[in-house]
Amino acid sequence: GKRWNLMVTSILRPTVYLPTRDLMTRILGRDVATLTAVMSTFVVSALMHELIFFYLGRLEPTFEVTWFFLLHGVCLCAEIYAKKRVGGGKRRIPRWVSGPATLGFMVVTGFWLFLPPLLRAVMDRRGQQEFEAMGALAKNVTCAVTLIFQWLRSFTNHHLIPLPARWLGLQGFLGP
Repeated sequence: GKRWNLMVTSILRPTVYLPTRDLMTRILGRDVATLTAVMSTFVVSALMHELIFFYLGRLEPTFEVTWFFLLHGVCLCAEIYAKKRVGGGKRRIPRWVSGPATLGFMVVTGFWLFLPPLLRAVMDRRGQQEFEAMGALAKNVTCAVTLIFQWLRSFTNHHLIPLPARWLGLQGFLGP
């Protein structure tokens, strides 16, 4: 859809949704084919996310993430069906009602099914460690660049003053 992860949508739409819808239209008709394609896309997305969580956490799958996506797929299919049946797709729920309802549904199901596997795999701590490592890297790169610029500024009378070995961490290689 056009609501959430647009990168996943741009991958799954041409690889799962459109081929499934085109194939099933010949067999089941356009309306049922659309719902089948939507649900197929959510099944593939669910399995992909479960695999990603497994690789990140290295914990035995509980399939909570899979249920999260399957539940969202079923609810989206119900929404599509209801919109086509109620008012012929012309009547819409006001944005001020549908927006908070969608957000509330995402928050409740996210805390119920999506967040627990992340916390069990200590992804919050791992993420913090990654940010700390990036901060340390940025600090080290900044220090190295500063030292290089100080060395470059130390040209006197067009003579190059050698960069001290201790700045490069080469004390044992280049002598005392």
